[in-house]
Amino acid sequence: MTFEDLEPRPARGAALTALMRDDLDPYSLEELNEQIEALGAEIERRKRAIAAKRDKKSAADALFNFR
Repeated sequence: MTFEDLEPRPARGAALTALMRDDLDPYSLEELNEQIEALGAEIERRKRAIAAKRDKKSAADALFNFR
């Protein structure tokens, strides 16, 4: 067991909250554009996760005849 194992895990959404509070003034145009690209990729990853969960739910609903 390491010391990291004993530390509490961050709350869900904590990273997003910290990101929204980030002061943007120190960033250059290039850095801001890089962040936008990275955030766009993260949005697409989350959309794929939503689609996968929706597909699994639809399959389960069809299997058990829920409507």
